[in-house]
Amino acid sequence: MKKPGLTAPVIAGLVGICLAGAGLAQESDQMTATELLNATGKSAVITPHAHLNGQAHARFGIPNIDSLVNFNGHYFADGFDPNGNPNTHWYYNTVGNPPQQGGTTTINAPVVPVSLDLRNADGSIRYVNGQRLYSDVTPFVAPIMNSPTFQNSNYSSSAVATQFSDSIQRAEYFSNAKNDWHTLLAGSVKTSRVMMLLKGTYRFALNTDGSCCLFVLVDINTFVNELFPAVATDTTTPIGAAENAGDITTKDMSTFLFPNTYLYLNGNPNDCCVLGFHSYDFEPATPTNGNVEHRYVVNYSSWITAGLFRGGFQDVTALSHEISETYNDPFVASDGVHDVTPWWLAPNGNCQDDLESGDVIEGLPHAVFPITMNGLTYHPQNEALLQWFEFLSPSDALGGAYSYPDTSVLTSPSAPQKAGCQ
Repeated sequence: MKKPGLTAPVIAGLVGICLAGAGLAQESDQMTATELLNATGKSAVITPHAHLNGQAHARFGIPNIDSLVNFNGHYFADGFDPNGNPNTHWYYNTVGNPPQQGGTTTINAPVVPVSLDLRNADGSIRYVNGQRLYSDVTPFVAPIMNSPTFQNSNYSSSAVATQFSDSIQRAEYFSNAKNDWHTLLAGSVKTSRVMMLLKGTYRFALNTDGSCCLFVLVDINTFVNELFPAVATDTTTPIGAAENAGDITTKDMSTFLFPNTYLYLNGNPNDCCVLGFHSYDFEPATPTNGNVEHRYVVNYSSWITAGLFRGGFQDVTALSHEISETYNDPFVASDGVHDVTPWWLAPNGNCQDDLESGDVIEGLPHAVFPITMNGLTYHPQNEALLQWFEFLSPSDALGGAYSYPDTSVLTSPSAPQKAGCQ
């Protein structure tokens, strides 16, 4: 994956499952488990914004924007910039307040549930085997809100129970954070939205009882166009509707939750699967909005039903991946400066030059970190720490770690690479 842009978990492999309706007539765009068996993971790259100029060393974040609270930092490492030029000075931008400041920063984290209304090509309601093709997200909302993303659990990086992504940040900034430093999410469920898709832009598989849907695959270009508003007043898309209703603001870290909804590239359902990405929607600076750009930091994440993918990827794996990456890279390296890193080559084969902490670990053994709470065992993803991207040896993270919460996933820093890992 190249920067800047949206990020997505790369799934190492898929396992077969027995789908419904084996004795019923198959639709031309209906999928089976066999068709998913050979699917490979994909990353999505969509530029949310062009280049910006700002004070890369500013203590309290990127100036002249209206967005969530963030701070900047820098480090020195030999490497190559995106154009292949040698560089030693790198800048990062992180959600929250500086660790040296201490205290708790609480960020509103609205969750907008989005169901899928799968239509015929002419826009009429579609039925398969007498049942409407409508994939309802409602059953997955409560499990998401009760997960480690929004609820407290115990981690070695904190003396008190805390949230999953905060525990990672505390491990990452262990050497210079005050003991009471936390960056927490105040999760809340907002008005549910519906994304309508026309036949030809999606594929689907039915549940064992013949109902919709075990999973839905969507063309990524269609999905992005249907998710983000075309103009500020657009209320026809989930993000546009949520913005105009005040359900999400520029100060929030907003999640758009989908039911087993995965994306394919290049118009080819076999070129699959993207399970989530994070980015931001923005309104350009104008005299009428204070001459500052307004950025809505958002992520699309899919609930993952157990058994669809190998490697333990299920329930909140995608959500935890995107939230943790948002903490480390809220503006997806869109200015070409912050969160651009030296080129790195991960053990999973990903070659990138951005601070996408989840992309390093996806698909590796022990990629997920099971946590049992509130009656369920959740599977958030382990994350690479900043020290891995800095080539820092020894690491000054908690316990000399390069990954967290499972410190055994990465035991040494990334090795310096030429541009493109050539």
